Amino acid sequence: MPVPSDLLRGAAETEVTPRGIRPHRLPAWVREQFPDGQLLAMESQPSGVRLVFQTAASTLDLVTHPTRIAYLGADRPRGRVDVYVDGVLALRDPLSGGDRVEVDLASGQSVFHPGPAHTTSVSGLPAGRHRIEVWLPHNESVELVDLRADAPIEPDDATLPLWVHHGSSISHGSNALAPSETWPAVAARRAGVELRNLGLGGSAFVDPFLARVIRDAPADYISVKLGINVVNLDGMRLRTFVPAVHGFLDTIRDGHPDVPLLLISPLFCGIHEDTPGPGAIDPDSVGTDQVRFVATGTPGDIALGRLTLQVIRRELRSLADRRAADKNLHYLDGTTLYGPADLPLPDGLHPSPEAHQRIGTRFAEYAFTQDGPFA
Repeated sequence: MPVPSDLLRGAAETEVTPRGIRPHRLPAWVREQFPDGQLLAMESQPSGVRLVFQTAASTLDLVTHPTRIAYLGADRPRGRVDVYVDGVLALRDPLSGGDRVEVDLASGQSVFHPGPAHTTSVSGLPAGRHRIEVWLPHNESVELVDLRADAPIEPDDATLPLWVHHGSSISHGSNALAPSETWPAVAARRAGVELRNLGLGGSAFVDPFLARVIRDAPADYISVKLGINVVNLDGMRLRTFVPAVHGFLDTIRDGHPDVPLLLISPLFCGIHEDTPGPGAIDPDSVGTDQVRFVATGTPGDIALGRLTLQVIRRELRSLADRRAADKNLHYLDGTTLYGPADLPLPDGLHPSPEAHQRIGTRFAEYAFTQDGPFA
């Protein structure tokens, strides 16, 4: 049967395509206002998006048509589909087939390669009614084509507290093993909350439209992790960054005046701790087993307001202090989630799969425990 859109959690809306439906994490008005290629590619990757339903079926088949971005000389693992049955992982299915957009990092040119659909099959489910969660791939766009089962499928009406999180590629899940193992997914599963993940790889720039999206979204808890992409792009100076963050928080508060709101500064990233951007791919690493990133700015060059991660952490802490009248605004230093003593960043910028687990666990233990901001 066609996949019903009311089974989806964590998406803003769906787009009807000739094959089926495509989940989007940002609403159409954002995509129309600012059709940036990077942003559109990232928001269509359904990080945190799940199909959730109840069924007594013994077999299930989900047909999807993936679209992935592949870089010549920089091989990346395929996306996966995670299937949970009554909260227990029952299947982790690596994607195959689908369309491939192959990008030449040297020239910037891309070539489109079409491919077949992919089927995720679950069989041998025990007798009885079960709650099924299908986590869609965090790093490939997918069209949902067909959902087949040998018993009726019904929406799950259980309601859990809703956590809305916005951040960069780390929040999106870069380098995570699977969609339920990005650090926000790890934290949400440990805390027993619904996740709407607005982590957008290379696209967390304190954009006003993201603040409006969060303002208008249902939310019981909100967190925003800001700063690393601003440094990566060398996109702001100190004078513009601080007021932009104030405005971002003000907009969120227009829609959620009392919801617990957590401002998170960047995680540790050695290349940008004391060196401004722009960031770039190390050309010597292209074609090797591990592409790496470098900072191209001048170390210590902050006199004219250039931003480093150390500067951003200092300023975000100061900004939170100046908003002390907002008793539901909290600040978290990102290095408490991932610091210089933790596992090295494999590519110089993004955590390893093991680090995603550690970050998610630390966040859940900080935010969702009895004395945490999301208690």
